[in-house]
Amino acid sequence: MKHMISKEGFEKFKAEWEQLKYVERPAMINQVQAAAAEGDRSENAAYTYGRMRVREIDRRLRELDRILDGAQIIETKPTEDGSIRFGANVRLLDKKTKREKKYSIVGEKEIDPLQGRISLKSPIGTALVGKKQGETVQVQAPRGTITYEILEVTY
Repeated sequence: MKHMISKEGFEKFKAEWEQLKYVERPAMINQVQAAAAEGDRSENAAYTYGRMRVREIDRRLRELDRILDGAQIIETKPTEDGSIRFGANVRLLDKKTKREKKYSIVGEKEIDPLQGRISLKSPIGTALVGKKQGETVQVQAPRGTITYEILEVTY
């Protein structure tokens, strides 16, 4: 199943895959082999930890394989009408609190709310798509309806 991802997001996942596959996993395999050579494996913490870490690395590699194989890389460029689409960076003003917020609209596999990277399918992303600078949007949140003014849209 294809999922949208930015070129930057794809490169980030690819770099993580390469780091795990060619650096961390071989190093951990060597550590496990060295720990196994010490003898009794049942009470060998280094061996037990190493095996567990190899399993974690393998699990993450499989997850990254699914992400990279199913990726549809979307080039982010400004829309002619200035509307918000995938890849937009949006600066908003909360009308009630007067606080500014910045969001980047990204694919579901790239979300990081702490960094302001939100999905198109999130409540805020859904409300913003198709809107333009200067417009007002309302977002349904657990604490109630939040009204934002769109201050700036960049790509």
